[in-house]
Amino acid sequence: MTDLLFPRYREAIRSLDLAQVATPMQIPEAFLLGREGRYSAHYIPFESVHPQARIVVAGITPGFVQWKNAMREAQHQLAAGSSDAVVLRSARLAGAFSGAIRPNFVALLDAIGVQRWLGIASCATLFGEDAGLVQVSAILRHPIFVDGKNYSGSPSPLKKSFLRGQVLRWFAQEARQLPDALYIPMGASVSETLDWLVSEDVIPAGRVLHGLPHPSGANAERVAYFLRRKERATLSSKTNGAQIDAARAALLAQMEALITARFS
Repeated sequence: MTDLLFPRYREAIRSLDLAQVATPMQIPEAFLLGREGRYSAHYIPFESVHPQARIVVAGITPGFVQWKNAMREAQHQLAAGSSDAVVLRSARLAGAFSGAIRPNFVALLDAIGVQRWLGIASCATLFGEDAGLVQVSAILRHPIFVDGKNYSGSPSPLKKSFLRGQVLRWFAQEARQLPDALYIPMGASVSETLDWLVSEDVIPAGRVLHGLPHPSGANAERVAYFLRRKERATLSSKTNGAQIDAARAALLAQMEALITARFS
């Protein structure tokens, strides 16, 4: 881990009264990293990087709930006398892919052959004995709020110089530590930004896996169709079966090429 901010914020985190922080607007000024117009960035202890990670799951940015959960876990670890490395690792993992989202995510990765590329039986072990192979991340590492509300990814980070700067300052630094990883974008803005980082030579070409449906429960029909658990004729009008079929075929071909290159 390089260029850590955590030592600057350790005591502020330790003394933080989370009960007094009910909205992003109430985050103490001590945690403000930068502000431009309606946008603000606030420190979160998400600096832990698994150097052996081969899969990077990239969301848009942590939200306010994640900020509070991470701070609560960091406080717990600090009170227990944990090392900085343990504090940071625990804070970043707090709540990552919990609940129903996890089995969907595992099934999607296994369906396209990520487990074969990794050389493991199933991606389920990424949440157990092989946890070091996955990095749960965000292209905007530190929470971004717009007028005191969670930033959702619109407008694209690429359209705002402040947000592009945040991507380059934190996520690009992380990506350069993981040159052999595959990147799984969670959302259109993330996909666009990862492609931009490929064009900027931060991420190697061919390493971004576009087209996986988001594994959340709210996306159940798209996930079920991608996994061939639902027939095309039974899809609702809101689900584009042809688009999912094309994405699935492209991902299968991409993974087959990656597997062949790795084991040839």
